[in-house]
Amino acid sequence: MNPTRQLDPTIRENARSLRRELSPAEKVLWQALRNRRVAGLKFRRQHPVGAYVVDFVCLRVNLGIELDGESHLSRNKVDEARDRWLASQGIKILRFWNTEVFDDIEAVMEKIWQECTERMKSGEAPPLTPDPSSQTGEGRSRPAAAPPLTPGPSPQRGEGRR
Repeated sequence: MNPTRQLDPTIRENARSLRRELSPAEKVLWQALRNRRVAGLKFRRQHPVGAYVVDFVCLRVNLGIELDGESHLSRNKVDEARDRWLASQGIKILRFWNTEVFDDIEAVMEKIWQECTERMKSGEAPPLTPDPSSQTGEGRSRPAAAPPLTPGPSPQRGEGRR
């Protein structure tokens, strides 16, 4: 099932608007998640799922990430109902406070990494193979089907391709 296919146009437009207007904490986390920086997994931001828009989601491992600020202090019951519905669709939600993202992004990323790898181990997604060309050597992977990229010679400044 593709949850975005028969989507209410107002939800789709709301998601687009939220993508254009990320909160400061969402911007910080998006920089850490984008471009397959976590285990080679693709995360989407402000992605519609049913009647909800999830801050970040990886559809391959069915993991959603929600960032909560002060506005969520009085919304526990609403957030719990939302998380239950998303869980019924197979999507687990990790919640972090905005302050966690600002104060300790490494710990947030470690929790996300752990959950992704647990879900892959449990059969939620096909396993990934380590990326031998990774700059850090740890925590980065590429999908098994993708061959490692080998850089070719780059043209000198001012020189075009021939």
